[in-house]
Amino acid sequence: MARETEALRARLAELERRNGELEARVAELDEQKRHYRWLAESTTDLISRHARDGTFLYASQAARDLLGYEPEELIGVSAYDLFHPSDLADLLNKSPRVYYHDGFYQQTYRFRAKDGHYVWFETTSRTRRDPVSGELLDVLCVSRDVGRRIRAEANRERLARVVESTTDYVLFCDGDERLFYSNEAARRLLGLPRERLDARLERAYTPASLSILREVVLPAVARYGSWSGELEMPGPRGPVPVLSVVLAHHGPGAEPDHLSLLNRDIGLRKAAEDQARHHQEQIAHANRLATTGELASNIAHELNQPLGAIANYASGAMLQLRADPDRPAGDLALPLERIDEQVQRLGERLRHIRTFVRKGQTRPRPVVLLDVVDAACRLCEWQYQQGGIALEHELEAALPRVQADPIALEQVLVNLLLNALEASRAHPGAARVTIRARQSGPREVTFSVSDQGPGIGDDEAQAIFVPFHSSRPQGLGMGLAISRSLMEAMGGNLALADGSGGATFAGTLLAEPSPTYRRQPPWSQP
Repeated sequence: MARETEALRARLAELERRNGELEARVAELDEQKRHYRWLAESTTDLISRHARDGTFLYASQAARDLLGYEPEELIGVSAYDLFHPSDLADLLNKSPRVYYHDGFYQQTYRFRAKDGHYVWFETTSRTRRDPVSGELLDVLCVSRDVGRRIRAEANRERLARVVESTTDYVLFCDGDERLFYSNEAARRLLGLPRERLDARLERAYTPASLSILREVVLPAVARYGSWSGELEMPGPRGPVPVLSVVLAHHGPGAEPDHLSLLNRDIGLRKAAEDQARHHQEQIAHANRLATTGELASNIAHELNQPLGAIANYASGAMLQLRADPDRPAGDLALPLERIDEQVQRLGERLRHIRTFVRKGQTRPRPVVLLDVVDAACRLCEWQYQQGGIALEHELEAALPRVQADPIALEQVLVNLLLNALEASRAHPGAARVTIRARQSGPREVTFSVSDQGPGIGDDEAQAIFVPFHSSRPQGLGMGLAISRSLMEAMGGNLALADGSGGATFAGTLLAEPSPTYRRQPPWSQP
């Protein structure tokens, strides 16, 4: 009997131990259940449970923020009734696979909120079945709002379509100068395949432009993030001038050494600029011809003086020969030398006049300003002598050379000198016209032409550079307009300067850098 009692006690103790373990397990399960419910209610994703027909059996608190519904309002409502019609048809076509085969499905669709607008949802569904009968018990879903992602993807797709269809040449390259994307326009221009793009940057640009890219553009983009300027790309009919914008890729997921190269064909613009430049050169040439007409008396003087001297020396030599036919030829060396000097002077004058009136492109290059001023003064000195007006020039010593086309700059100075002479003739007391020049900056030289005439009023000052405006009855009104255009074509400017008494026109030109001044490019500065 004692033995049976002891066994019963051991059995009761084992049952109490197991009951304690079971209670502890139940408490643990309750805690896990509370934890999972807390997670379901705290997450920003909508967690829901549905019957086979889509009816809500449970909805988490996120329904309030995502859809505007209280969770209780959704219980008993079929989710199918809230689908966008187009998206519902797609889901129903796939539902047998979802419910009967895989049991797992992910779909992106539009779901109607309480206020009537649609929210883009991405839902992951999992079916739950009876382990014995296999009967469908319910469908568990986790849904999140992906509207921002859908809109971003739509924007990227629109931008991709724009990039692909634009007539600009768009290229993407990596840090090793390998092209990994080109749009349709670039593929047509460069003859690149649509698929399996295997080309390098040197395929896309001419050798000269490729050197600029490597030496200037890439360092500038590495420092500042972007660069824009003119380059050339090879085309089937020769180089194609393009306005290029080079950008470094930024943002999440972007490789730091990847670049976008956007290239716009500016061939038509270049052709129009060349045509306008040619038209401007024709107008400038016509103006020089008109100016030469005004200088006709000076031209006659320039030719008459050396011709007269030649005639005198030749006549003297002939008289000596007639007086003594047997005299040594060496006695004629001096008059022959004088004749040669005058012939050389005449040839120089003729070449100068011919150069002044001939057609030609404006080609700025480093020139000595004093040489151009002297040439302009020689062309005008006869008119100034006839008018009794002194022509003086005061130029600073050791001026740097300026970037200019000598003929175009001479034309500007002649126009200004003739205008100053005309103003001085009409104003009693005007005795001289002065040309000055000084270095006004590290890379700038300013010259001026000043007269002592009546000056220019404020009203007229606004119109003097307008084509066909002239204060002279016989004037064409093109001299100052053409002069300003020529100065701008040489990279300078021409303006009416402020001053008292008479009129002063000031022109600026780029100067060669002095040995102590070398401007560093922006990408090389610290």
